[in-house]
Amino acid sequence: MSNSDEIHGEQEFIDGLYARVDALRGATEDSVTDALGQGNTPMQARLERDILVAERSGLLAALNAVDGSLCFGRIDLTSGVSHHIGRIGIRSDDADLTPILIDWRADVARPFYLATGHTPMDLRRRRHLTTDGRRVTALHDEILDLGDATRTGHEDPTGDAVLLAALNSARTGRMSDIVQTIQAEQDEIIRAPHRGVLVVEGGPGTGKTAVALHRAAYLLYEHRELLAKRAVLIVGPNPAFLGYIGEVLPSLGETGVLLATVGELFPGVKATATDSRAAAAVKGRADMADVLAAVVRDWQSLPDPVIAIEHDREILMLDDGLVRVARDRTREARLPHNAAREHFEGHILNTLTEMVAERIGTDPFDGTNLLDPSDITQIRDELAENPEVWAAIDQLWPRLTPQYLLADFLADPVGYVSDDDADAIRRPVTREWTVADVPLLDEAAELLGRDDRVRVARAQREREEQVSFAQGVLDVSFASRTFEFEDKEEGDPEGSEVLSAHDIIDAERFAERHEESDHRSAAERAAADRTWAFGHIIVDEAQELSSMAWRLLMRRSPTRSMTLVGDPAQTAEAAGVGSWSEILAPYVADRFDHTRLGVNYRTPAEIMDLAAAVVRAENPDFEPPSSVRSTGVRPWVRATDDLPGAVAKAVGELAPVEGRLAVIAPRDLHRRLAARLDGVTAGAEPDLTRGIVLLDPRQAKGLEFDSVLVVEPGRYGTSDLYVALTRATQRLGFCTRGRCR
Repeated sequence: MSNSDEIHGEQEFIDGLYARVDALRGATEDSVTDALGQGNTPMQARLERDILVAERSGLLAALNAVDGSLCFGRIDLTSGVSHHIGRIGIRSDDADLTPILIDWRADVARPFYLATGHTPMDLRRRRHLTTDGRRVTALHDEILDLGDATRTGHEDPTGDAVLLAALNSARTGRMSDIVQTIQAEQDEIIRAPHRGVLVVEGGPGTGKTAVALHRAAYLLYEHRELLAKRAVLIVGPNPAFLGYIGEVLPSLGETGVLLATVGELFPGVKATATDSRAAAAVKGRADMADVLAAVVRDWQSLPDPVIAIEHDREILMLDDGLVRVARDRTREARLPHNAAREHFEGHILNTLTEMVAERIGTDPFDGTNLLDPSDITQIRDELAENPEVWAAIDQLWPRLTPQYLLADFLADPVGYVSDDDADAIRRPVTREWTVADVPLLDEAAELLGRDDRVRVARAQREREEQVSFAQGVLDVSFASRTFEFEDKEEGDPEGSEVLSAHDIIDAERFAERHEESDHRSAAERAAADRTWAFGHIIVDEAQELSSMAWRLLMRRSPTRSMTLVGDPAQTAEAAGVGSWSEILAPYVADRFDHTRLGVNYRTPAEIMDLAAAVVRAENPDFEPPSSVRSTGVRPWVRATDDLPGAVAKAVGELAPVEGRLAVIAPRDLHRRLAARLDGVTAGAEPDLTRGIVLLDPRQAKGLEFDSVLVVEPGRYGTSDLYVALTRATQRLGFCTRGRCR
């Protein structure tokens, strides 16, 4: 068969595949239901419908996120059977729903990623299809059965052509999926068992983020029933990064995932303010949990020296001793502050009731109490209606919100932390929150809990209003209507029974029918619920999270089902823990799996050698990941007295080159640089789809660009400089003040 015949054959398959795709895309759930189940049992029909509806949902997500390219490969088995592999699975419309495109996550597709000449896994040939929309443009074949003399004319002797083409292609400002080029070491991680904590460590360009995202897609495929209900959470370092990776999972047909930064994980709060490095370090320390616990306990106060309550023309005195007993007994219940308030109220009311009962009910001659239990109950009820009693309780054990508690503490932290730490975190009361505040808000919410009586009472009121409205509708609609049911022969008056509308449906059930259903996805409901337990959590740049942030995340994962990806060598945040053992010891001890990715697919050897030298100057034992390619283009340096002018000139030279250019500079230079660069703005979240973007090193974490210009590298710490140097896939340059040495 000629080269053109092979391409023609694949084109016929793609044409047939998209004919099925178009049919599915145009189908509605009702039409899918109507087209199925003819002659089948109801269970079979329902199963077929569920399969096709789910398939259509994934298909639409994938089509919206990618420009065609649903099919990217084929495996030919020694048995003569062939399978086409794609981003999602697609079935035929015959009675057996035969797969015509195999989902890359299916077991049958695994040899596409793992087979080698040494271990062919029963494959005769592996084929990569390159497409432009629906048109097949190229084939690359790998012969795995060396005894098979058949050749197609599309053989790739090294098997690396598709991978190298992907690595050398121009960036778009959005991460692409890697389903066509997953390597064996990456596949092992993606398909690792769904249990416990898996740590994936890897240097820049090793694909750890892509692996984590594809692992999320694989878990959703393999454990859909569980994870569709509980959702998967992916935590990234900043909003720009989340925008960068946002199209990967939809391109694989998966949308049931919540992407968020730590600063977005407290419902109702979005972190917009910025902490100093010192403040972030203090707020991130594990001992802040004890500090906040002490703050909460101090809100459970004692009289100074007494609280006088006027009741029934008498003065009741609550002193230190009486309240201390009530407080200690309440604390013994070990409930969160707000939830425990009901107990405190009861103790105070009982104490005041005893005071009143003793005054008015004690026999002056023998000291016995003449009141019976009903009298005691009446006294307690009267005290419960006294506003001064509740004012005293509010003073001694107030209801608190996490926001109020934390804002008040940060306004005056003296006495809870050292003087230096207090100076670092002190700020006026504000409604703006920082990323480091969010774990503290979450900790405060755990310590405070909720007084559910308020929520239950509100729900009950709303329910009563709904029932009352429903009753009014029934009264108006059916005031004069009756319904006759006959259970004897026609015309027999004794056999008929007259019923009113209220005999058929009452207001309670009528209200239930009209209650609004919650149509939100699991991810949407999880985003609004601080106590949601996710089925799996993936954390990118995990080494940067503080101890307090880990406390927040572990609450979201009671089963400890997590994938953590990061690189300790890139730790830059002041509160970052860095060591995997130190991060995980409080939660899983040493019961976690650790694996390392050692191949750098992004950074050319010329750039990686320079980046490694920077780190080795501080850590001589540092071992960087091995770069798989070399471009022959070495990094260059320009020293100048006119920094903005030199940057503008360098950008002018680099910008016409295909792809994306990042200018990475200290934040305080951004406005001056942006003023000299057309179309570039400072201060806003960067739009990574633009040809030129201006970033600081922290914003660049996890991102990649064709060209990178690093400004004033001498002002960066080692970790920040290492990050900045390793963002480029092709070219790297420097601009700095002064003369080159």
